[in-house]
Amino acid sequence: MGPRERGGNFRGRGSRGRGGRGGARGRGRGRGGSSRFGPTRRFDGDRLADKDESGSGESDGIAEDEHDEEMDETVSEDDEEEKLSARPYMTLLQSFNDSRSSVPKAKRRKLEHPESRQRAESPSPPSEEEDAGEKRPEDVDQVDEEEDPTIGLDEQPDDGSDSEDEDAMTDPFDVHFAHPDELAIAKGVKAAKDGEWATKRAMVQSLRATMMAPGSECSFDAPQPASGLDDFNLKQKLKETAGKKMAKLDEAQKAVMPLLFDYRDVLHCDRTVSNSNSLRQAACLHALNHVFNSWLLVHVELTCQRTRDRVIKDNYKLAKDGEDTELELRDQGFTRPKVLFLVPTRNSCARIVNIIRDLCDIDQQENRKRFDESYIEAESNFGRDRPADFRDLFEGNDDDMFRLGVKFTRKTIKYFSQFYNSDILFASPLGMRMAIGSEEDKKKPDFDFLSSIEMVVVDQADGLLMQNWEHVEYVFEHLNQQPKDAHGCDFSRLRSWYLEDWAKYFRQTIIFSAFNTPELSELQRLHCHNWAGKVRLQPEYPGVIQQLEIKAKQTFSRFQSVSVDKDPDARFEYFVSAIVPTLVKRAKDSTGTLIFVPSYLDFVRVRNYFANSPAVDSVAFGAISEYTDVPEASRARSHFLSGRHRVLLYTERAHHFRRYQLRGVQKVICYGLPDNPIFYKEISGGYLGQSEQDLKIEPGQGTVRVLFSKYDVMKLERIVGSRRVGRMIQERGDTFDFI
Repeated sequence: MGPRERGGNFRGRGSRGRGGRGGARGRGRGRGGSSRFGPTRRFDGDRLADKDESGSGESDGIAEDEHDEEMDETVSEDDEEEKLSARPYMTLLQSFNDSRSSVPKAKRRKLEHPESRQRAESPSPPSEEEDAGEKRPEDVDQVDEEEDPTIGLDEQPDDGSDSEDEDAMTDPFDVHFAHPDELAIAKGVKAAKDGEWATKRAMVQSLRATMMAPGSECSFDAPQPASGLDDFNLKQKLKETAGKKMAKLDEAQKAVMPLLFDYRDVLHCDRTVSNSNSLRQAACLHALNHVFNSWLLVHVELTCQRTRDRVIKDNYKLAKDGEDTELELRDQGFTRPKVLFLVPTRNSCARIVNIIRDLCDIDQQENRKRFDESYIEAESNFGRDRPADFRDLFEGNDDDMFRLGVKFTRKTIKYFSQFYNSDILFASPLGMRMAIGSEEDKKKPDFDFLSSIEMVVVDQADGLLMQNWEHVEYVFEHLNQQPKDAHGCDFSRLRSWYLEDWAKYFRQTIIFSAFNTPELSELQRLHCHNWAGKVRLQPEYPGVIQQLEIKAKQTFSRFQSVSVDKDPDARFEYFVSAIVPTLVKRAKDSTGTLIFVPSYLDFVRVRNYFANSPAVDSVAFGAISEYTDVPEASRARSHFLSGRHRVLLYTERAHHFRRYQLRGVQKVICYGLPDNPIFYKEISGGYLGQSEQDLKIEPGQGTVRVLFSKYDVMKLERIVGSRRVGRMIQERGDTFDFI
């Protein structure tokens, strides 16, 4: 079946698209992207790294680029005709090309003519645009490393190379991607399409595991905790370098790594500051192992003998049997990028990149100096008085607008590589959305570079929730779509499940978050269709109501809500009828009342009520949201402390981004519960405790009032504890007091 029958929505153009440019410099005030990545937006740091910008090994990268230019004119016209006739997929695809197109053809290795490697000396002929003197970006699908002379036709597989077929029975990569069971896949994909998922619950270390598999019953059990790196099928070089960095696995790694290396989707809801580096190491090691497994035809230095044998074996088969044979080798995707990291800030990106660099143990880094200047800030932004989770997220360069391509060559890590020429992509959700573009832009959106993503790692998802979550959903909606252009793809070696448009059923999604939320659960439900199954890991929550370190009466009031969409209205009606009258009746006693409102939409509604309703004319109030500028927030805090404003409205996102040290708080009213249980401790315990010291209030006089409904069960569990939450949701009583 030809590409028109199974290949999906291609325009029939054999040219390779021009991708966006990874990364941004400073705080993204420039304009980003190349022609494909968004309308005229281009970041100053997003240009293609073609020149030496210092850093170890950069001169070596330049030599490789110059060598590639010399190798462009490697084939005569007869050779080109020979190549086209031997590849019916590409012949058919290129027959659709506009004869006026000036885009150069994809470079191909001539397997049947190994001696052509010595004849590749003259440069490629210039295109029409180059003749006109216009400087255009290099083709983004072009692999600009010099070809590895050790992997050629003249090299034959070792006698033991057939053992690869035996290894495929145990290697998770081969089982999941390279040689999967077609019957099992067909059943799993059909069940996933129909939304049929079987669920099983178990314990993984100290975490509660909810395991889901497509079909009528869950086909896998909770894995045994890992004992060490020997439990995983790692490339030899990775095993050596990781053995130095991860000699002894900690509890978090022992629990999560068996699931990662089995290629199951994972939603890990117990990410903390203490285990964050361990989880990143596990994800980075798995991502690198996957990328190295995927390098079947990318000519890099392969120190792993088994992968090297696979390359030699495939090339040898093609050359030995001739290209007119019916031999099929399905080992490629549409485009090169295979792994996508979504992280909230440049500093988070830099930490992950450094872990990958250390695990690779590669000395030569092209454009490393520019990367350090754009992503790393050596000076500390905050004092030690800020909480650890705040510093973990915002320390260093906290810019949330960036995208970066990273490429591995023979002996080099290349930063700022073009997307179509990268192995791993790093981006914030906002940066990736701008790279894709939108229908409103002058140029059509380009998301073909996401067509062959086989692994997505979302780190610090709880931080992304405080940004614009729609950007995350937008990125996931554009993953694994069939590309509109060919981008130099060799369809004769494309894996069959790419042609079937089943890529999203093979993609592994890994999400690390400090806690679970409805948004994360919905993301896993809507966009995680892995035929191998998915797992959600959550801890048993002891609750934080006993951890306030002060004596305070905490009253939880449950209101009735008929549905999720009616919940905001029911909450507001309960607040107006049950809470506001107390504030008005005891106006003098309402001094120092902090009203914590998690949602900005609810905040606007409550603020307008206090500003316009005659019922609260006697209550002076101030307001601080995430959109309040610093001078205005300072005035509101000062008026609240002095008593000029008896009530202060405060949003969750303002606390997340600013962590204001509010003083003068004597009563706390939680219009809704925060997602982050740490916020409850800081607001209910920290603020009241500070007031006891500043205002000399007698201990135990502070009070906390919380509004909740049955739809707040996830938040409530983290606050009151897993053992109490069921009773508070189901019992007839609607008021619960804790002292």
